[in-house]
This record gives sequence, C-alpha cells and structure tokens, in this order.
Amino acid sequence: MDSPFSNHAPDRASSPAGRGGLNMPRILRVGVWAVFYFLFYLVQQVSELVAPLVLILGIGWSALPHIIGIANGVAGNDPQTRDMIAHVAHSIPDHVEMGSHLLTPSSLVFDGLLLMAAAALCATLSTIAARTM
Repeated sequence: MDSPFSNHAPDRASSPAGRGGLNMPRILRVGVWAVFYFLFYLVQQVSELVAPLVLILGIGWSALPHIIGIANGVAGNDPQTRDMIAHVAHSIPDHVEMGSHLLTPSSLVFDGLLLMAAAALCATLSTIAARTM
C-alpha cells in the first residue's frame, strides 16, 4: 500500500528532468541565486578590506591631538619646541571636505564599524544564498 510517506522513489518518467528535458525553473533559480551570491561575496570582500583601514584612520586622527598634547607636556620649558608643537597641533584639521563629503574622525570610525556590519550581513546572506542554490 503506497502512502504519501512511503520510501519509494518518485516516478522519474513523470518529471521534466526524467524525460531528458531541461528543468528551466531550477536553472533560472540557481542562476539568480548565483548572481546574488556573487554580489554578497563581493561586498563582503571589499568591506573586509576597507573597514579596518577606515577604522584605524579615524581612531588615529582622533587620537593625534591627544598625543601631541602629551608631547607638549614632555617638551619641557624650551620655547622653540613648544612653538613647533603648537604649530603642528594647529595644522591638524578637525574635518576634511572631499567634494560633497565631509570627513571627520568620528564619521570615519562610524563608517568603519558600518562596513564591518555590512561584511557580517553579506557573509550571512551569501551563506543563505549558497544553501538555497
């Protein structure tokens, strides 16, 4: 007696692939998921490359005035050294404008963390896409 839960192999002659034809919906689905997998993996790779650079640049830029302040305290009583350190401290910009983008140390740190989150999201989505294919 056959039931819907029996362990018998399905009749391959009734399926499109069993007759020697192409299973176009499956091929199309795998193609679409392959494109998504490629895009997710590309974004992940670029994010993993750029995120640490942006994060370190933002942290270094925000720490530079503090480091110069420490160097100014260590400089002692020499007025020429204090003037040179003051000149360097005043030449560090608090923001940089590149076209229509305004870059600050805190925005670079935030962008680095956002890129890390994008890499994690794309790693998750590419894993889901790979399992769906």
